[in-house]
Amino acid sequence: MSVDPAPAASGVSQLFQLMRDGAPRTRAQLAKATGLARSTIAIRVDELLRMGLVIPVAESVSTGGRPPSQFALNPQARLVLAADIGASHATLAVADLAGNVMAEHLEPLDVGLGPEPVLTWVVDNAVQLLADLGRPTGDVAAIGMGVPGPVEHSTGQPVNPPIMPGWDRFDVPGWVQQHLDVPVLVDNDVNIMALGERATAYPGVEHLMFVKVATGIGAGLISGGALQRGAQGIAGDIGHVQVARGAGVPCHCGNKGCLEALASGPAIARDLRAQGVAAETGDDVVDLVKRGNIDAIQAVRQAGRDIGEVLTTCVSLVNPSVITIGGSMARVGEHLIAGVREVVYTRSIPLATEHLAIVPSAAAQHAGVRGASMLAIEHALSPESLTAFMAQAAPAAVG
Repeated sequence: MSVDPAPAASGVSQLFQLMRDGAPRTRAQLAKATGLARSTIAIRVDELLRMGLVIPVAESVSTGGRPPSQFALNPQARLVLAADIGASHATLAVADLAGNVMAEHLEPLDVGLGPEPVLTWVVDNAVQLLADLGRPTGDVAAIGMGVPGPVEHSTGQPVNPPIMPGWDRFDVPGWVQQHLDVPVLVDNDVNIMALGERATAYPGVEHLMFVKVATGIGAGLISGGALQRGAQGIAGDIGHVQVARGAGVPCHCGNKGCLEALASGPAIARDLRAQGVAAETGDDVVDLVKRGNIDAIQAVRQAGRDIGEVLTTCVSLVNPSVITIGGSMARVGEHLIAGVREVVYTRSIPLATEHLAIVPSAAAQHAGVRGASMLAIEHALSPESLTAFMAQAAPAAVG
């Protein structure tokens, strides 16, 4: 009589969730933690070993007799692909199940080219990076991707993205899966940066805001330890909040006075040109600041104040304990953050800022791919995904 392996696979998956932290454990420790019989633990560990998801590690200290065997997550068992697509650049990385980047490729890429050229770049470079590592595409468990616009997370479709012509309601996962048949998770680029920043530097922080200042301005919000996307996937879209100083300044969204129209890289460059300073892009602004140009430094400081004006409201509303500033304009150093701190610490109530840290991003340019890999890993190692994977792969029932 055949036995349905799905319930047993589910049990193995539950045990694996305990081992995802990578800490070595003995069968006895696993039995104590789960309350399961040693015989059941032995069968499930053997199945995880067979699947390659856990491996034996160095023996633990013995209290007498034979040292007990230890087992831990095998981060090399499967891979994830992480894509960070910005307005004018793209980064693709291959990472293991612990989020360690094994290979990476970065180059300028205009998201305005449209979804098919950009996604073709992702697929082609993914195949090349995997080939360089000597790993087949079948080793990929999931793909995480960030794009510079609002995303309906449940479908992975961008929704009315203002700087992504041709992307509205495009089926990103469906197109990619025609070439790489694995789950594809898509989110706003600032959301994945928030995930990457937390994983890199603040794993124990429950309330964090990541603010990206680049071609656009946006924020990723983690509250209660979970990423907050909002009802339509645009939570944290602070770039289109009106700022008093910007009255009459047009924004590409169709309104006037938006923060992005005042404090983004292109906006700062525009204001400097009006003063007779040669600056065409945000990169030019960064270069000017690094060379000590006073006009550029003052313009960046004012942009920080404008951002701080909006963040003051955010501090009162969501009460984060850490605000990290990232994106290409964060390369100007402390000048931008000084302007943010000047306003936030002055205008917010003392209780909200007593323990509030406003700091540069620790993950910096790696925040996007790190967060995209976290998005993919969380899906690939979820109980549902692993149960399905094991049930398909198991040649016989497991205990």
